[in-house]
Parts: sequence; structure tokens; C-alpha cells
Amino acid sequence: MSTLDTQTTRPRVPLEGRGEERFSLSSLVETLAGLDRRPELPEVNGWMLRVSVGQDELRPHVGFKEGTYARHRVFLCDHAELLVLCWRPGQRTPIHDHAGSFGAVRVLSGFMWETLFEMGEASGLRYKSSREWTPGHVTGADIPDIHQLGNPDISGQDLITLHLYAPPLTSLNVYKVGRKESVNTLWMSSWNPTI
Repeated sequence: MSTLDTQTTRPRVPLEGRGEERFSLSSLVETLAGLDRRPELPEVNGWMLRVSVGQDELRPHVGFKEGTYARHRVFLCDHAELLVLCWRPGQRTPIHDHAGSFGAVRVLSGFMWETLFEMGEASGLRYKSSREWTPGHVTGADIPDIHQLGNPDISGQDLITLHLYAPPLTSLNVYKVGRKESVNTLWMSSWNPTI
């Protein structure tokens, strides 16, 4: 999800006092409900940098599952989808792309590890870099970023993240290191349905 970063080792963090209007989760939902087109990646990133999610707004969307992370839908329309993901230590995504959607992730609490991959002409999929994201950090994925997100076992704490996809994420193409093409497609409605 590095395509939004001007320096791949530095996360995007909202800065107070720079003339950027902060807004609530409910205000973000209102903005999304008013969309008449798919938003562009800079818009999505800007919203995620400025949203301030209070505990009262977040509480209805928090819940964990055993075995895999939980996906809680906050909002869905034809142009965008807003989710809260809840991760126990050790839970992670497969290596994947977003099958035609782009998006941004904001860490609300906990620590998120992100591993980025690239496709080599001869070697197939290979490791590119890894980063740790902390509360307040935002990272984004353009098309066709390939990555893996997760809550490391060693974190010792739960992870909660806010995800905004445009258009709504319906499937993931799954990859394996060393392969030159995806090995599977996971349909979100059956693989890890939203709650």
C-alpha cells in the first residue's frame, strides 16, 4: 500500500494545525453517501488522513473472530465501501491485490505490519519491503499493489483499522512468492464476509 507515500519509509500522518479540517466518522459516511462517482485515490487518502474516529462511533463496529480477522461494514454504496477490521495477534491477510479497487487504511489502535511485494520478470513475486504502522498512520493502495497486512503475534494487543475502498472490494487476487500470476481469487462474500 505504498503508492501514496512520497518516501516509502515514511508513513502519512495527519498533522494538527495545518488548516486541514478534521471530521467525524459519521461525517465521512455522509460524504460517501453523497458520491455520484467513484472517488479518486487522493480524495480517499485525504479523507482518511482527516477523519477522527471517536470511541462512541467506533464501538458498534468492533468485534473479533477466532481464526481470521473480522470485517465490519460501516457504509456501502456503488462507489465506495468503508470497513472497520479487527485483528487478534497473529491474524493476517493472504498476499493479495484488490482486484481493481484502490483504497486507504488508517490504524486506529494497535500495530499493523505491512509487507509489500513486486513482480519480477524472471523470479515472479518477490519481497519488496516491510513496515510497521501505528495509530494515526494512513497508508494507501493504488492498482495493482500487492501486499499483506496483519497484526504480528509479538504485538500482544488487538489491532483495529479503518479501510476505505473504491469501488467496493468484492474479491482479492491471492499470490505466492515465486509465482508469476495469482494462484486464487477470494470472493469477500464467502471467504471472509462482513459482519
